[in-house]
Amino acid sequence: MSLSFDNPFLAVCALIIIPIGIFIYSRLKNPFVAAIPLGAPGGVPFKTSQISGLIRLLRLLEITGILLLFLSAAGPSIKTSETVWLNRGADIMFILDTSPSMAALDMDGRSRFSAGRTLLAEFAHKRHSDSIGLVAVGEDAALLLPPTSDREALELRLEQLRIGEMGDGTALGMGIAVAAYHLEKSNAKHKVAVLITDGENNAGAIHPETAAGLLREIGVSFWVIAVGSAGEVPIDYLDPYTKIRRTGTFDSRYDLDSIRRLSTAGGGTFIIAPSADSFASAFSHLDESEITVLRSRVINRMASISFQFLIAAVLLLAIVRFVKRNLLGALI
Repeated sequence: MSLSFDNPFLAVCALIIIPIGIFIYSRLKNPFVAAIPLGAPGGVPFKTSQISGLIRLLRLLEITGILLLFLSAAGPSIKTSETVWLNRGADIMFILDTSPSMAALDMDGRSRFSAGRTLLAEFAHKRHSDSIGLVAVGEDAALLLPPTSDREALELRLEQLRIGEMGDGTALGMGIAVAAYHLEKSNAKHKVAVLITDGENNAGAIHPETAAGLLREIGVSFWVIAVGSAGEVPIDYLDPYTKIRRTGTFDSRYDLDSIRRLSTAGGGTFIIAPSADSFASAFSHLDESEITVLRSRVINRMASISFQFLIAAVLLLAIVRFVKRNLLGALI
C-alpha cells in the first residue's frame, strides 16, 4: 500500500514549502518588539498563559486545516496491490487424529495434537493457491471443513477442535473414507490426502486399507505421518464432555507396520515423526514434494482519499471559527 498525488506540486507545498515558510515567518516577524510586563510596579504581573496557549492551539489547528485543503486539492490516492491466481492449485485434505493419545507431550513439551495444528496452519499459509480441507478422526470421523482457500476459516476450526471431540477411539478407515468421498467430487487437477495419526485403527466400520485403496483409485496423492515417540510419555488434556482434566503417563506403543501397510494400500508416502523436529520435517517434505505450478498476476487498485482530507480540513477550520467567534470573541 502506498500514497500518491495527482498534483505532486501542491503536495510538496502542503508538506514542505508552506510549513517551512510559516516557521521562518514566526522566527523573523516583529524583531524589534519589546516585551513589557503588565501590572502594578512590584506587584504580580498579569498572566494570560491559559488564553495565549489556547490561541496558539487554535492557530496550529487553523494552519493544519489549510494544509489539509492543499493536500485535498493535490488529489491523494492510496494504491493497493493484489495478487490474483490464474490457475487453481491442489485440493489437500488433512485427516487429523483427535484421540486422547494425541495429548501426549513429546513434541518439545507440546502435545502431538497442538504441534500438528500449528504445522498444519503454517503449511496452509505457504500454499496460497491450494484449497485446504479438514477431517477429524476419533471413535467416528467427520468433515470439519471442505477444501477452501479461506485461511481464517481453517485457523478458526483448528482452534475450536479439541482432543476427544470425536470420541476415544481411532477410526482411521472412516476418516480416510470421508476424505476420499469429498476429494472424488473435487474438480481440482491435483488432489492430496494427508493422514496424521499416532495409533492404529480400532473403531469404525470401514477397514483403513480398503479406504486407502479408494484414494489410489481416484488418483489422490496419499501421505501418512505417524507422529509420536515410543515408551512412557506424559499426557495432559481436558475431556470436552466431562470437563475433567486428565493427566498422567501414557504408554505410547502402536504398530508401525499396520500404518505402513495402510500407506502402501493407498500408494502413498509413509513418514515417521517421533519428535518435534521430525514432525516439522515431514511437513517440509510434503510441501516440497506436492508442487503446484502457479500462474498469477498483480492487480493495482487506486482509491482516492481527497474527500477524507477535505472533510478533515473543513471540520478543523469550523471548530477554530466557532471557538474564536463564540468563546473568544471578546479577547481576539
